[in-house]
Parts: sequence; structure tokens; C-alpha cells
Amino acid sequence: MTIVVAQVPAGWNVETNLNTVREVLSETRTGDVVLLPEGMLSGYSEDLAPLAGLEPAAVHDAVAQVAQLAEQKQVQIFCGSLLPWDDGWCNAGLFFPPTGDYQVYRKINLAMNERDRLRPGTHLPTIDIPQPDGKVTVGVQLCREIRFPEQWQYLASAGAQMFVYLTNAANTREVDGVWRSHLISRAAENQRFLASANIAHPDQHCPSMVVSPRGEVLGELRPGQPDLLRHTINLNEVASWYLGQRRQDVLSLAYRGSEPSATRRG
Repeated sequence: MTIVVAQVPAGWNVETNLNTVREVLSETRTGDVVLLPEGMLSGYSEDLAPLAGLEPAAVHDAVAQVAQLAEQKQVQIFCGSLLPWDDGWCNAGLFFPPTGDYQVYRKINLAMNERDRLRPGTHLPTIDIPQPDGKVTVGVQLCREIRFPEQWQYLASAGAQMFVYLTNAANTREVDGVWRSHLISRAAENQRFLASANIAHPDQHCPSMVVSPRGEVLGELRPGQPDLLRHTINLNEVASWYLGQRRQDVLSLAYRGSEPSATRRG
């Protein structure tokens, strides 16, 4: 499966963001799995005050346009956006298959700056990516959720073969290298592939990269500048050797298989 990670800017102008998405997709090939950062369609920043001026209709239209682009290009897109939801807004990771449809993961562990403005999700669904040889199951996480390894282990236990991580991480208060280390750990401890897409920003503190189930960095973009990373992964490398050795008689994470899958049509 070929992954294309896009490290691009995302501001508070929906049409500008859509043009950036179009530019990225002009560089893709049929069948690519494309990752775009957190807040890619709506815009996002630590200060969420501009959210008050964001038109829900404009965001809904942008989502519909990306669904059409995925169908036209015959690619599969993971893309972040703030979304209108439940009389408010949520922080979401969207998956657009090449069928004109889409699915939504709503961030469950909100950052402190989000908690008075956004509504948290309540489920950790997996998403199935159709491939020529069968489906690939993916778990999506957003930004701050890198700090909560139990969520990633839950997704791996639920069948995720790869983690898709979308972030908008540009904070000068963060210690250099910590989030990069977290990404490697989440991949290696669960023996899953991990692909990360961050915004292009001078203060970027989390890399855009692809990590193997062994924790090997397979490709990484230089911080601070727009760029694309293309890498083909071999999913036969995914394993559950470590997960199978857990002392669940002492400590276990409950997996309730009856929880709903990622919501369709927002």
C-alpha cells in the first residue's frame, strides 16, 4: 500500500485550504492513501477564536468537494477538519474512499484549549481501507492523543494494522524531539505501521513521517516547509507478538466489539 503524507499549511480560510488539497492531489496516483493534517479543511490554531466566524455551510461544502475529489482521483484520503456537530463543533479526522462517501472519527481526548469550544467524541472506531488484495484496517488519532498510549493499544486490539496520525503541532513550549519519540513508541510497542501528517510551520515540533512496526523511521520530512512524502509499505510486517504477551490477568483494556463503526456522512 502506498502512502502519501502531505506536510502543508492550513489556515482559517476554507477555500485556500481546499486549493492546497487540490494541489496535493495533483501529485498523487490512482490507489494512493493520502494523509493531510489536522484542521486541514476548516483551519486550526491554538487560539480557536476564529472558529466563531467559521461558516458551517462552508465546511460542509468543503467536505463534499473532497469526497468528489477522492472519487475523481481514485485515491483514499485522510484529512482533518473541525466539523459542525451536536449544536456545536468537534475536531475530526475524515476518511474519503474513492466512492464519493466519507467516514468520521471524532477526537475523544481534547486539548485544553479545545475543551470550552469543542465537543469530544465518545468512540474509538476503526476504518477499513479497500485494497486490491483485501481491506486494511486503520485507527485514526489526532494531535494530543499521542500522549495516551492506551487508546492506540485499544485500536491495535480492535484490529488496526496501521495508525493514521493527523496533527497541527506547532508549539514552542514543547521539548524538541519528544513527540517524535512518542510516534516511534506507538508504532513499535503495538507492532503497527504509523503514518503522521503535520502542518508546515516554522514552530513545528512533531514530524511528518512513516514508521515501521519495528519502530524504524522509513521516511521523514524536514520540518517547517511544505513537502510530500511517498512510501510503499508491506503490511505483512504487522505483528501482535508483544500484544500477545500482555499480562491481562493483571491489567487489561476492555474492547467492546459492539461499539459503532466510524460515522458515515458526518
